Amino acid sequence: MIDNTLPLLVKGYGWLPDLRRRSDDGPLWTRLAGRSALALHGTDAVRWFYDERHVVRQDALPGPLLDTLFGRGAVHTLDGESHRTRKAMFLTELKDPEAVHELTGLAATEWDRAAARWAARGRAVLFDEAAEVITRAVCAWAGVALPEGPDGARQTAADLVAMVDGFATAGPRHFRARRARHRQEARIADLVTTERERARAAEPGQEGPGSASTALAAVAAHRDADGTRLDPRTAAVEVLNVVRPTVAVSWFVAFAAHALHRWPRQREFLVRGGAEEAVAFAHEVRRFYPFAPFVAGLAAEGARWQDREIPAGTMVLLDLYGLNHDEKLWPDPYAFDPDRFLGRPPERDTLVPQGGGDPAAGHRCPGEDVTVALLATLAPRLARLSYDVPAQDLTIPLHRIPTRPRSGVVLANVRSPHSERPLGAAATR
Repeated sequence: MIDNTLPLLVKGYGWLPDLRRRSDDGPLWTRLAGRSALALHGTDAVRWFYDERHVVRQDALPGPLLDTLFGRGAVHTLDGESHRTRKAMFLTELKDPEAVHELTGLAATEWDRAAARWAARGRAVLFDEAAEVITRAVCAWAGVALPEGPDGARQTAADLVAMVDGFATAGPRHFRARRARHRQEARIADLVTTERERARAAEPGQEGPGSASTALAAVAAHRDADGTRLDPRTAAVEVLNVVRPTVAVSWFVAFAAHALHRWPRQREFLVRGGAEEAVAFAHEVRRFYPFAPFVAGLAAEGARWQDREIPAGTMVLLDLYGLNHDEKLWPDPYAFDPDRFLGRPPERDTLVPQGGGDPAAGHRCPGEDVTVALLATLAPRLARLSYDVPAQDLTIPLHRIPTRPRSGVVLANVRSPHSERPLGAAATR
């Protein structure tokens, strides 16, 4: 088999769907980084992939990915009871409707404050501004103090964005991501230590998950399946695994702005609609625009796919981008159409921009509800905001992982959300 590492780097999101089209939609054997890999597609493959009897995560994630995106010792590297015990901590914080409502309320407040600043300046790069808005909100919600000084939030947002932006490259973005992770892990490890000292002083002998009121406190108090606490650095990794993916919603905010500019009628869909329309729009942004191209694991001992045995340790890839654009599942998949989700919530293993399976039992992202709620909160606010889109490069390069509009979506002549002046449609390329 020909090694496909270079074609992956060249084609990005299009690599696996392109290979699949040439293999009659069945399982596809290939090679990546010198090792054999099995690429799968389809809802049955999603269910199979997220069953630990078939695919495991321990030792599956390469070092460069851990040193940028997830962190060493992260929940993503665990399996079995160790994974379930660690992940329960995230589910408590990220699946509670009241907690999600609190976070979206903070994000809405921060957005409104930021929009006033944009109006005063008259100009904003939406991707950067959304990252700072969400950073301020999620850090306040998670109990993670921002560095002192006027640039504390912006610098923290830049580090959190860098961790996501640099995981799939060997160039300067990757080294920025490593440096950003090192800074934030060290800073948050100190916050974990301080939180544990505070908990001991407040309730000697009583600190534990039941008394935690923030994500930072929950992680600081957490005990793994063997009864031990996380060391401060690993605890910092897991705090970042709450904060970092939340800030990654800024990618979707930029994509939402791209959709509103490219299809102006979607603005009216959000402005005149209610909560159901906002959620449908959020789902369609997540389906239509590229985020994760695929996820990977290693075949477990005795794993079989379609009655064929897979050697233990084989790399297994699950096609996410291709599944979200599969015409068998999504009529007219390259049309942006939030109506497809009105009255029809997405099935669990069909819409998989952040993975599939059961978040309580498997490796599906536990923050998916937070992503949808934040996007459904911020997209209508963006739709109500009056601004022009000056000439800029709004192309979305599919070879770049993760990708986003090249310009970050520049907004000019920003006005109050209550302004009646219509959106300008200045030329873009």
